This record gives sequence, C-alpha cells and structure tokens, in this order.
Amino acid sequence: MDASPASGHPPSPHADRPRSLSTPLERLPGVGTARAEKLVRLELVTASDALMHFPREYRDFSGAHAFADFREGEHASIAGEVTSVAARTTAGGRPLLTVLLACNGGHVRGVWFNMPFMNRRFVAGMKVVFAGVPKKSGPNWEFSHPEVRWLSGEEQPHASDWLAIYPLAEGVPQAVVRAAVQAALVHAADLPAEAFPAEVLAAKSLLPIGEAFREIHCPSSQGMIDAARRRFVYQELFMLQLALRMHRERQQRDHAAPTIAVDTRLDSRILARFPFPLTPAQRRVCGEIVADMQSPRPMNRLLQGDVGSGKTAVAIYAMLAVAATPVKTGGIDSAAVAEEPTPGTKPAEKPLRYQAAIMAPTELLARQHMATLERLLAGSGVEVQLLVGGQPAKERKRVLARIQSGEVGIVVGTQALVCTEAAIFKNLGLVVIDEQHRFGVLQRATLQQGDTDPHVLVMTATPIPRTIAHAVYGDLDVSVLDEQPPGRQPVRTYRVGPEQLDQWWEFFCKKLAEGRQGYVVVPAVDESKRELASIASTLEALANGPLEAYRLGLVHGRLKPKEKAAIMDRFRAGEIDVLVATSVIEVGIDVPQATLMTILDADSFGLAQLHQLRGRVARGATQGICGAATQTADATIPRIDAFVSTTDGFALAEQDLLLRGPGELVGTRQSGAPPMYLADLLRDSTVVSEARRDALELFGRDPSLSDSSWSRLRELILKRWGEQLGLGQVG
Repeated sequence: MDASPASGHPPSPHADRPRSLSTPLERLPGVGTARAEKLVRLELVTASDALMHFPREYRDFSGAHAFADFREGEHASIAGEVTSVAARTTAGGRPLLTVLLACNGGHVRGVWFNMPFMNRRFVAGMKVVFAGVPKKSGPNWEFSHPEVRWLSGEEQPHASDWLAIYPLAEGVPQAVVRAAVQAALVHAADLPAEAFPAEVLAAKSLLPIGEAFREIHCPSSQGMIDAARRRFVYQELFMLQLALRMHRERQQRDHAAPTIAVDTRLDSRILARFPFPLTPAQRRVCGEIVADMQSPRPMNRLLQGDVGSGKTAVAIYAMLAVAATPVKTGGIDSAAVAEEPTPGTKPAEKPLRYQAAIMAPTELLARQHMATLERLLAGSGVEVQLLVGGQPAKERKRVLARIQSGEVGIVVGTQALVCTEAAIFKNLGLVVIDEQHRFGVLQRATLQQGDTDPHVLVMTATPIPRTIAHAVYGDLDVSVLDEQPPGRQPVRTYRVGPEQLDQWWEFFCKKLAEGRQGYVVVPAVDESKRELASIASTLEALANGPLEAYRLGLVHGRLKPKEKAAIMDRFRAGEIDVLVATSVIEVGIDVPQATLMTILDADSFGLAQLHQLRGRVARGATQGICGAATQTADATIPRIDAFVSTTDGFALAEQDLLLRGPGELVGTRQSGAPPMYLADLLRDSTVVSEARRDALELFGRDPSLSDSSWSRLRELILKRWGEQLGLGQVG
C-alpha cells in the first residue's frame, strides 16, 4: 500500500515545483527544516511517509453540539461569535487568555495558559468553533485549550468538520504533523498509482486512491471517513492474504517433503500406546494431519486449542507416525531391504526411519515432553533424546552425533535445536513447534535441511478467533481442538480482595488437608518499586504464616535447569505440597494432582497469561480451584472480571483482543515484517473475511498476478512483503 508515482494526474497548485512522492518534507511549503527534523522522530521523511501516516481518531469539529449535549469528560464542539477577549497575568505570573463565545442558548469560555501568541488570533465579532472536553465552571461551561476552527477568511487550510488526530512522538505536536500531512496532500495526493482495476473499484465500492488519501486526512463527513478507511483496510488485508498465499504456493512448489502414510495397522499401534482414548476432536485433527503428511508437499498446519484440550497427544501421534515410517531412497523402502537379507550375508542393519523433533519454549516443558514420550514409548525401540541449553558439552555432543546418524527417532528440545551449533538431522520428517507465539515465524524455516523439507505443525494454547487466524496465519492450514477430554471440569475461579485473603488461605489449607497440591504464583522474582509480590518474600511469609504446616517448594526462571527439574520431580512425586512459582510454570506443566492455585497481584498479569496459569490446575478429574488475589477489592479490573467470569479460552481471547488490540499478536507473528498501517483485525473482521475470500479467488485465477491490470498490486506486494516472506520475483 506504499505510495508510488502514477502517470496522468491533474496539474498541481505548485505546477512549477517538481512533484514526487519521494520529495523530502523539508522542501514542502509550510514544513521547512526545523519541523522536518522533528518529524524524523515519527519516521516521516518524505511526502509518501506523510500520506501514509494515518489518523488514529477524529474529533467532531462541526460545531453542531448544543449546551444540552454537553457531558463532563466527553468531547464536544460548539459554534458561536466571539464577544470578548481578555488577557491578563495570574497571581503566579502566568499569562492567561479568556475568550467568551456567544452561542445559541448562552455563553461558553475558552481559556489558554502560557500562550500569549493566541491573543492576536481572536477579535470580537469573529465566528469560530471550539472543540474539546468541556467542564463546568460555576454556572458556565468552559473549554481549556480548545481546538479552534475559524469560520472566517482566516479559516485554516486543514479545517473541516472532522479534525484528524495523529499518532505522535515526544516533542512532535499535532500542529507539526498536520502541517506536514496537509503539505503532502497538496503536493502528492494524486501521485500514487491505483492498485485496483476500475471494475474492481466499482464492484467493491472502493474510493479511488487519491480521493481516499484526501478523505482520510481531511474528511468531509463521517461517511467519507468510513469509506476512506475501508479502502485502505481492504487493500492492506487483500495484499497480505495474497502475499501469504504466494508464500505458501512457493513453498509447496519449490520444496518436497517425505511421504508419511498411516494405514489402519499403524494407526492402531499408535493409539494402543496411549493410556486413554483420543477425543473425537483429537481423532479429527489427527486425520487432517495424516492427510497432509501423505502428500509430498510440506505440511504447514496450525493446531490451536484451549488449555487442556489435548494438543500434545495429537503432536505425539504425528511424531510416532513419522518415526515409524521407513526412509525411501531412490524409490526403495529401506525397511523392505532390511527384512530380506541375501543368503550367506550378515543381517542388514536396522532400517532407517524418519525423524521428528518438537521444540518447546521452556526447558521445563521440554523435559515434561521427554518424560511423557519415554513413558509412552517404553519397549518400542524408538529412541528419544533431549537437547536443551543446560546440557553438559559432552552429553550434547553425544546427542548431536546420534541425531546426525539417524539413530534418534524423536528429539525433544528448546531453541537449542536451532542455536549456533544446530542439530543436523539425517532424515527429518516432522517439526512440531509448541507455543508458536514464543518463536519468530521465520524460525519455522531454520530446520529445513537436505533434499526434502520436514512437515511443520505449530501449536498454540492462546486461541485466536478464526477470522484473525486466517489473516495472521494465512500461509497455514488451521486445525482447532474444540472439546475437552472427558472428565475435565471447568476451574472454579474467584477474585480475592485484600480483606478476603485470610479467609482464602483458610480455604486453601482445608483443600490441602484433603490431599490436594497447589501453586502460589507471584509476578516477580525480586522486590520491585511497584510493590508486587516477590518470590522470596512470599515464600517466607507463607512458610511462617498460613502455610506453615505444609511443605513448600520454589521455582523460577533464574534457577539452573537441573534445580528446576529436581523441584518439579519432587512436586510430581508428592514430596512438595505447594509450589511457589513465577510464570515459568505458565506453559504446559502437567501435574494432575495439583488442583489449587493462588495468583498474587493477579492484576499485573495479562488475560491470556492468567488463563494459561489457570490451566495448570485443570489437568485431572478433580475440579480445579483458582483464586485471583488483587490489591484492591472494589475497583473494576476488566481483565480480572473477564477471567473470573469464564473458563472459555476462545471467549477470553476475544476479550483480550478487545482490551489490548491485536497488534502484539500480529507483530509477533510477522516477525520483522512491517506492521499493519491501519487494519484492526478485530474491528475489521468482516473486511478480513471479505479480503481473504477475494484474494483467494484472484489467486486461483492468476497466481502470479501476471495480468497487466494487477501489475501495480504485484509491485506493492513485493515491495512490502517480498523480503520477509521470501517471495523474490513472484511467478
């Protein structure tokens, strides 16, 4: 959506001045060197940059409000005639300007402190609009430092009924940004080439690009604000969907993957390894994965499901299928060769089979996956090895050698798998990335080795609304686990205020006395200026207070890996009653008998993180209990209220996006790609779906965008997404 020159545009008001989108802002009338130096802080250097610096909101400057419409704390605008202008100095020595405005039904005051230059801007008899947040001052309404629209010959060039409010940086006021944008509009609004053919603009009711730039910066009505915004949002999402689809097509065209076939016999053998039946949802998703891996093209699938829905079991199923599949070299099945030794010769070596790797975000979770696999694969002949950063050099060297030889069937690791001394696999068939948001998207390609690429399964327990998943993970197929294993019960969740804390600890101890185990989660390792609970002070206070009768353990991110592993082993064995921990236990820790949790200073955690933490006490048949302790009792805390009200991860994900916006999610997913200019994936979910549908339809007709009518769009996609998504020259 970057602006680039087009041919054939109307003459400029500055016809003698060469026009270009790359013209430095300092050369534009009304900007100059001093302002341009400030604008660099917003990365605004050229006319194109200013055009693409979209408003974050608008203020109604129509002056259409009346006194009856005024509300304390709410923005309003009102038109009137200046009846008096009074300038004086306060007792504190500050210049004060008061302007009285006669409006329909009464008078309002505008006041300005320390702005003596404003005196010259007002003369009795002028007609102006004040816009701002009015407040009552005695019987009158008063605007402090209102925005002003002059309704005379002195009306400002940018004035309209709707005033654009721009994102700012320190030391860069709105007036400087507006001056740059207005100068860029005059100089270059008609220069960007149109990305869409005329028939598409008509069919989709999209504003032409020049009109869209004018209306988004200087709107003539609320309707035109909506129309201009829709034009840019649709184009941005349409381009993103095409870029992701091109990336996927290129990956599948240029890369081959091993064919992993799962017949009924292998399916039965794998299922027999599990001590529980898979849920219908798990079986469905396993079928989707098997269908992908039977293709010689790399699988790229996102598996999302709520906490405790059984994603790990699905991943293990896929890894076992891969580890059971013999490697074919030159069309010959190595297992078949191994089973038929020539008479008089030594028996063939053990046949080579494909390898699988699972990357976990923490060493604790990696070790847990390792223990689960060792338990499930006891006596199977499939070798499982752990590769994590805390291993001794000698042990790491041994593991790396066995991986490279092909003897290891399944590797469980952390980012140590892709560090400087990365693992080299002999026949890597599948990579599982647990908690995708913990890794940059570009790490998916790091383990691609040799003549074939592995299939890739990425998992997340942070549910994403489907429309957003399609926008953000458009190059992946999406599978959803939408049911819990039988016997799982929702965690009972309570908000615990300061005056209820003693009662809560009594309840907590009562449940511990019944034989349960529990967690106490704190937000900080050390004491902090914010007076948040720290792990050391909390452990001491609990050991000498409400939990003195119980065995306490401590785990946090600064402990050495072996220390953390030893503490978790003791906790699983029942030798520790309560584990005092930081959010290091947030992801994947599975101790079914631990069904109690207290989260101290819960309002310092994000909503998604709270839900992940609560998931630790939803691992068994006994109903979990969670208390979210806050420092205040009465204040409304939206994320705490949402957390207590539901255990539905998808509902909480939507609420989380409403509270904080999807920017963090998108930024992490894109891993270095340019941020969204204007699109809000939650607010614009309807446009997301529309743009995705239209992009896929176009891609189906013309995957390389070779038709001349799409040449401009293709150029924009390559400019914006080509490097990040490895598109090169599309087609």
